[in-house]
Amino acid sequence: MTDRVHAFTDDALGEHDAVALAALIRTGAASPEEVAEAALARAEAVNPRLNAIAYRSPRPRYAEPDSSGVWFGVPAFVKDNADVAGMPSRFGSAAITPHPAAADDRFTAQLLSTGVTVLGKTTLPEFGFISSTEFETGEPTRNPWDTGRTVGGSSGGSAAMVAAGVVPVAHGNDGGGSLRIPAACAGLVSLKPSRFRHLDNAQARQLPIKLVSEGVLSRSVRDQAVYHAAAEKYWRNPKLPPIGTVEGPSARTLRIGLLTTSANGRQPDAATLAAVTATAAILESAGHTIEPMDSPVAPRLVEDFLQYWGFLAQMSGVTGKLSHGRSFDAARLDAFTKGLAASFRRRLLSTPGALYRLNKARADYDTVLTRYDAILSPVLTHATPELGYLRPGVPYDELIERVTNFVGYTPINNVTGSPSIAVPAGLTETGLPVGVMLSGAYGGERTLLELGFLLEAQAPFPRIAAATTGS
Repeated sequence: MTDRVHAFTDDALGEHDAVALAALIRTGAASPEEVAEAALARAEAVNPRLNAIAYRSPRPRYAEPDSSGVWFGVPAFVKDNADVAGMPSRFGSAAITPHPAAADDRFTAQLLSTGVTVLGKTTLPEFGFISSTEFETGEPTRNPWDTGRTVGGSSGGSAAMVAAGVVPVAHGNDGGGSLRIPAACAGLVSLKPSRFRHLDNAQARQLPIKLVSEGVLSRSVRDQAVYHAAAEKYWRNPKLPPIGTVEGPSARTLRIGLLTTSANGRQPDAATLAAVTATAAILESAGHTIEPMDSPVAPRLVEDFLQYWGFLAQMSGVTGKLSHGRSFDAARLDAFTKGLAASFRRRLLSTPGALYRLNKARADYDTVLTRYDAILSPVLTHATPELGYLRPGVPYDELIERVTNFVGYTPINNVTGSPSIAVPAGLTETGLPVGVMLSGAYGGERTLLELGFLLEAQAPFPRIAAATTGS
């Protein structure tokens, strides 16, 4: 029997998503203070087992009382790689001596415009470089569905808090799958928006190729739809078509490519393939055309992505004092970050070619997407592994092979800048969540949300409280 843990109970939060909770607050049936108190009590009950909170604020940060935000009073957490004024940012790294941020970063302000109450910061692996929220030393962040398993990464702490019912939504970002991977591991929904859809935080603005997109993790598709529409009201990129208000499936019939082979040629395990096949059947029964397809990008993408990832690891050490203060200690970077950087240095001369091909991948992807309205694929090649399998202390060559074999689908969208949504698609025989992914053309978030609504209606997402028999 898996060791599940959750905080759902008969309090002010109930099992509400953010939309429902905000409605209660607007009508006076609940107050921001009441729901924040309930969320903190839930955190106190489960975080000792999950280790998902990097920093708990001594006082919740409430939105102004006259806030018109759609989620006014809804409690949430911010991932610990985004600055919130007065709260430290450690980026999951022992190399950083944390100090309170002087101001909100640009995206943080966009997030806060929704009216959420910030309770603190959530855990991530060092600089978000690995797909499991584990650390070379110290306790890992655990998966509420099975505390012996990883909750994925890098937005693992946020995923754990939402899946366990502590808060209905939490911030995350995605530079190689860091929203969608933990969503799949924890039975959640998350939309990685198109490149430049929303404002960026400081770290993302420094990248030669912008991989990172900001978003949230939630338990419902409508929370994703409402969030991205609200974020656009704060700031909208005029070069992209607006997402607007999405409230359910569309009547349009679509041509959807079915992609089962990962970018590095791996096949999904039986449970993942079954989930994708069942999802394809749901979409087909709704009138959509499903057509098997090959990868929309060249096979070299994985190797080139790793070279660029290594460049980012190298720069994390080289520019650490400039980015994080004079107390930054590169000697304390974890073994995986050091391994990525060393790999980059060994293949330094291949970097210009890798950057050229990564930039070209956008055009290749766009050409393929002229034939399809969306792509259906797994999120991951296999079920979430046991803790330790992806721990930074595993020898680098072995670990990087494990990572690339686990994460074979999500980086495509970061490289090409295209949007992608992860939604739950049932449970394995041992009760672990399985996620599927729908990816679209650049600027095509609306189509993905409409498909997400359809899947949620036709195959309601598993609920951890209903599945729990122990805790």
